[in-house]
Amino acid sequence: MKPSQNTIISFYENLGKLFYAIAAADNVVEEVEFNVLKEIVKNKWTQVDSVDDDFHSDAAYQIETVFDWLNNEGFSDSETCYNQFIEFKEEHLSLFTPTIKSLIIKTATKIAASVADINKSELMLVARLDIDLKKTT
Repeated sequence: MKPSQNTIISFYENLGKLFYAIAAADNVVEEVEFNVLKEIVKNKWTQVDSVDDDFHSDAAYQIETVFDWLNNEGFSDSETCYNQFIEFKEEHLSLFTPTIKSLIIKTATKIAASVADINKSELMLVARLDIDLKKTT
């Protein structure tokens, strides 16, 4: 069964939480991390499906919106954001195809590597994400 528009939008919102969690793992979100995310959303995530949000723009832009909102609100608990993403994943396993999992890992890695080099906190979270995405339950 094809997921509903609301489920797809929620998927992208949870990706925003995940990518924020990666960027904030070291307690600092750099502008370059957000810029890298915006570029990947524009060039990769908008190609995933043709679902629009309530504002008639590609739902994939919800990734940026949520990331930016969390960052502007000064939300620093990357662990909470990460766990919310994992809970969503476990409730919607069918959305997480091998192609999507690969794109998630590539995006997370590029965000983490965007500031000089991957720091230990971000590297550990990306490794944990890789393990969690391989789980099927």
